[in-house]
Amino acid sequence: MYKLIDKKIRKYERIIIHRHKNPDMDAIGSQAGLYYLIKENFPKKEVYMVGDSNKFDMENLMHDIPDSYYKDALVFILDVAVKEMVCDERYLLAKEVIVIDHHANPSDIEDCILFVDPESSSATQYITEIFKSLNYKFNKEAASYLFYGMVTDTGRFKWMRKAETAFAAASFLASKGAVIEPFYNWLYTESLENRKIKTFFEARLVYEEGIAYLKNDQDVLDELGVDFFTVSRGMANLASGIEEIKIWLNFTYNKETDKVMGEFRSRDINIVEVAKKFGGGGHVYACGATLKDFAEADLVIEEYKKLLKE
Repeated sequence: MYKLIDKKIRKYERIIIHRHKNPDMDAIGSQAGLYYLIKENFPKKEVYMVGDSNKFDMENLMHDIPDSYYKDALVFILDVAVKEMVCDERYLLAKEVIVIDHHANPSDIEDCILFVDPESSSATQYITEIFKSLNYKFNKEAASYLFYGMVTDTGRFKWMRKAETAFAAASFLASKGAVIEPFYNWLYTESLENRKIKTFFEARLVYEEGIAYLKNDQDVLDELGVDFFTVSRGMANLASGIEEIKIWLNFTYNKETDKVMGEFRSRDINIVEVAKKFGGGGHVYACGATLKDFAEADLVIEEYKKLLKE
């Protein structure tokens, strides 16, 4: 089944790798991991990574390329199968598109070659398994980025759909030279200023009926001088680890889209079906949705309260 991926890579001299907007480490890890895999096994091919950057793009790996590069090119779209969330719509200019994802959401990307495995705990795990089966050579860079994506998307190997396959993939990447300790140091270390920001938002958490939530409007972001991603994704797990809180939610206004981004998390409760009701999706215990406004966020809160009662 995966031989088609290898066939397409061998066919094209120019390959461009996309993923979803506002990338997490699984998206960046998938993108960089595939980039280094292709460059290691086919050094003469042109390979590019495109998309918006944030702290997870630790080495500023994204390329600035012209539209003309898409002519007769192969595009990979990783860790997303919904066109609205793809980081760069220029994939539409490519000759062929391959999508590799692990989310259960149905894909609406037209005329693509689609590979989706909802049993994989992360896109990086799925890519690892695909290219291991194709006997590709993994260098240290590819192994490291793929490992980083697995670590973060499983919550440090806490949320795994099949523990045995996730650990097997991680063990394989470690055997290929994945650099582990420096990444964990980076992951668990933060600036004093960031810790102060977390303390500020922790004090604003609302606790109701087993649920904790934050509502962050533009005034709050402006007051602290922080960007949308720092608050939306960065503060998503502030209420985790509280015994009485089973579901925690973070709603943040995004000035660029004039929408409210909802980040939803839980402990051992399937919350993704509610996210899907509001046009979102993701993992069973970690998902999200883009909402019209904070009034719709209130509807999400009520849905999760009902879910807890059930």
